[in-house]
Amino acid sequence: MKKFPDSIELKLDKPLYTGSVQKLYAVPGSPELIISETTAGGSVFDVGTIFNIEGSDTGRAAFRHLVFQELQAPAAWKELSGQLSADSPAMKLDTAGLFKGLLAEYCEKGAPTHHVGMVEKESGKVFSKGFPPKLSNLTLIRKYQVIKPELKRVFGWHFYDYEKYHQIDGNVVPLEFIVRLGVTNGASILRKYSGLGDAEKASYLNDLGVNSLSAWSRFDPPIVDLTTKYEPEDRNISRQEAALVSGLDGEMFGRSMIMAVLGAFMLQRVFSKMGLTLWDMKWEIAKDGKNLVFVDTIDTDSVRVTYNMLRDGRQYFVHFNKQSMRDYYKIIHGDWIDAVNEAKKIAAKSGSVFTEILKEGQASGRYPANPNIDAPFLDLQKRKFAMVQDFIQGKGGDIQKVAEKIASDEIEYYSAAGKLAEYEAMNAG
Repeated sequence: MKKFPDSIELKLDKPLYTGSVQKLYAVPGSPELIISETTAGGSVFDVGTIFNIEGSDTGRAAFRHLVFQELQAPAAWKELSGQLSADSPAMKLDTAGLFKGLLAEYCEKGAPTHHVGMVEKESGKVFSKGFPPKLSNLTLIRKYQVIKPELKRVFGWHFYDYEKYHQIDGNVVPLEFIVRLGVTNGASILRKYSGLGDAEKASYLNDLGVNSLSAWSRFDPPIVDLTTKYEPEDRNISRQEAALVSGLDGEMFGRSMIMAVLGAFMLQRVFSKMGLTLWDMKWEIAKDGKNLVFVDTIDTDSVRVTYNMLRDGRQYFVHFNKQSMRDYYKIIHGDWIDAVNEAKKIAAKSGSVFTEILKEGQASGRYPANPNIDAPFLDLQKRKFAMVQDFIQGKGGDIQKVAEKIASDEIEYYSAAGKLAEYEAMNAG
């Protein structure tokens, strides 16, 4: 295993990359490493950074550091393995032994990840295990190539060329692996299913490997949904197309899907300690020779996780992730959502970048401007990140009680705004 530095020089003046929730920086003297600086910014519906949640920068980095430590720890995998009985559906379906074999490998060595550690801001000291006395929004990660497919145009058609991925190594696979342990009301697969005819629905269920599809139902074992990663908008694709797009051979591609499922099981183990239920999440995976490596971020931008509570005889599913922000915009600012969706439809036909179409429409007055967030609702989201940090640091008393109080207050927010019926349509059973 490669030895990485115990401390690094921090030069955070010129980012290599600026995204919606993080900036990336070079590490002097270590070209194979990069520093991730998470920000308090937030993005929904792929429009870029349009809001800020105080404390979310450190909360994201700290949770990421916690999860990657768990992924790397053989003891955590052994504990998880002990929770998976031989009669579990995942074990029963594993006729080829790939699931059992990969789990046994992780129990022995831990899972390979790109995560090196959390970086203390004041000293540059790298904490590969444990946390600095003061949580930081800086993490050190191993660099993997990010290569985008080439857009091709023929007449009025357009498509993306993925041939280069079959010739390279040390790169991030150009897919997002969406692991679904269940289906929420806002899940894309439920929207797709609802728009199909009866015959198409049967075919889609068969492709997913499930018998039915309804909001707030659970899958056992989880299913893996696949989308493109480096096209202007994520595009849902079949397993067959994903296998070809990935640049991986068949055995490695199969391993990548099992890897994503195992990682989701590990993440649910973490969330359950806070009294939260994981519904779905995104993984990114890199190819490193014959090895596959967990990469990218794991935070509230890449999961759907809820606190489930009974209230006045109804079951509510209150989101402790970015879905709460998506629902807020849909319920409170529906005219803006309509504009975003229209811009995406125009872009899909033209091959243009939809954010440029949206900005042009906003500049001309055809589309409404990006809305501001109501302060009381924003405060609820701050409390969620503070709760996660308290959990990581062993503070805050009974974390599950804290989660319950935040969930109750979020339902009250919509009730006070006269929007409880709309909220219940999305998030109540």
